[in-house]
Amino acid sequence: MTLFAVYGASGFGREVMPLLRAHVPAGAEAVFIDDNVDVDRVNGHRVMNWEAFAAAPASEKKVTIAIANSQVREAIVEKCLASGVGFIDVKADNVRILDAVTLGEGHILCGFVTLTSNVNIGTNFHANIYSYVAHDCVVGDFVTLAPCVQCNGNVVIEDHAYIGTGAVIRQGSPGAPIVIGRGAVVGMGAVVTKSVPPGVTVVGNPARPLVKS
Repeated sequence: MTLFAVYGASGFGREVMPLLRAHVPAGAEAVFIDDNVDVDRVNGHRVMNWEAFAAAPASEKKVTIAIANSQVREAIVEKCLASGVGFIDVKADNVRILDAVTLGEGHILCGFVTLTSNVNIGTNFHANIYSYVAHDCVVGDFVTLAPCVQCNGNVVIEDHAYIGTGAVIRQGSPGAPIVIGRGAVVGMGAVVTKSVPPGVTVVGNPARPLVKS
């Protein structure tokens, strides 16, 4: 038997499972992995903790990691690699990918996502429903786009950045892209008009660093 798993049985994981099922061949089983759920089944699929999944007899095991926290996602990748567990890319049927797009391993592309032309995306990328990445963008590893993100052309998004629901990133220029720094967070509905330093959270229109009271 081959086991295909969605790591994470929370809301996003339950959205990803139907997309994973489309990639599961006859005779294989699709399951959830979750270390914090005390139920046996979710939406008709078995739920296993990591130890049970790793120990389960199977000729092949592959995982897609449906967890938004990029640091947790990276730790799970390392755990899978150490255990010889492979990865499966997940893509909705209505995703649009145009010319000269490269995508790293472990990506999840949800419904109505569009990647236009001349786009380079790293590993373990998440693009939630209705998000797009336009021409001449470079996206790092473990980047998350929440629903309805508009990433316009000539933008660089560095590793572990999180772009919140409905955020808009203004188009940069050739040789002078808008840069979202490593580990930066763009808040829900923010409109980014200039580069965001690494590790900084920005909110609002135009987006400015979040000031905590």
